[in-house]
Amino acid sequence: MKRFIFLIIMLFIPQFSFADKIKHVAITAIIEHPSLDQIRDGVKDELIDSGYKLNENLTVQYKSAQGSSATAAQIARQFVSTKPDAIVAIATPSAQAIAASTKQIPIIFAGITDPVAAKLIKNWQPTGTNITGVSDYQEIIPQIDFMKKIVPNVKSVGYIYSPGEINSTVVLKNLQIHLSKQNISLVAVPAQRTADISTAAITLKGKVDLIYTTTDNNVVSAYESLVKFANENKIPLLASFPDAIERGAVAAYGMSYYDVGRQSGKFVVRILNGEKPGSIAPELGQTLHLVINTDAAKKQGVNLSPEIIQSAYKIIGQ
Repeated sequence: MKRFIFLIIMLFIPQFSFADKIKHVAITAIIEHPSLDQIRDGVKDELIDSGYKLNENLTVQYKSAQGSSATAAQIARQFVSTKPDAIVAIATPSAQAIAASTKQIPIIFAGITDPVAAKLIKNWQPTGTNITGVSDYQEIIPQIDFMKKIVPNVKSVGYIYSPGEINSTVVLKNLQIHLSKQNISLVAVPAQRTADISTAAITLKGKVDLIYTTTDNNVVSAYESLVKFANENKIPLLASFPDAIERGAVAAYGMSYYDVGRQSGKFVVRILNGEKPGSIAPELGQTLHLVINTDAAKKQGVNLSPEIIQSAYKIIGQ
């Protein structure tokens, strides 16, 4: 009888051990668009390359808030109730919703322009809390230099933004300060919803020499309408995120959001391996690249200099 009980115990021990090794990661984004999707994919690929196998020793749950802050809060509550080993929050509204819902579960923010202004962290030192992550913040002066290289005689810059997004208002403030120092005017137009982007673009007609775009979630979600306006009115469309050229921008200077995902994924791996998020200092995204779309340049009336073309990391178009 004792031998029979021993065999039963031995039969179940491997199953319990295997279950104990399974890690659960939840990922949420405020909306689905190429830049944010690349962050998500980068996180998953980093986990897999670090030895985790989906549905064997790792489960990954993903939910998009579809642009709704209320839905982001609902997703946060749902995720917290499942008690994952880590939550990756992509974009500011989702990160704020998750942070408001738990002080225990590790949170890794990703693709957030200013986590300090978003009140996720106090500074760039280890937080001592359950939060760390990777910011996509970019210094504005190199962005202005980039604008001047693409449109050398620029005197006026158009900027459409969501007033409710901290990442966008931080960029707005920096543009206001630094463009004025170079005697370049800024025409900033708020767009509360994705549906407002087209109307906002029309107000820029005849007023600006170029339109500058960042990863404002409303703007990126309606990017094709902005491209259409730029093509029709011969206004160069520039961006701070590289995948914008695939969608019709003339040029972009910025970091790869897939790389931001990989960088964030390294944080997730460290936490799954036992490190505390509060001991890991938040980081900025790393390498920036210049990418151009020669077809878009023709449509939007831009003559790209040989120097610009030669310095580009990537070129699409004929």
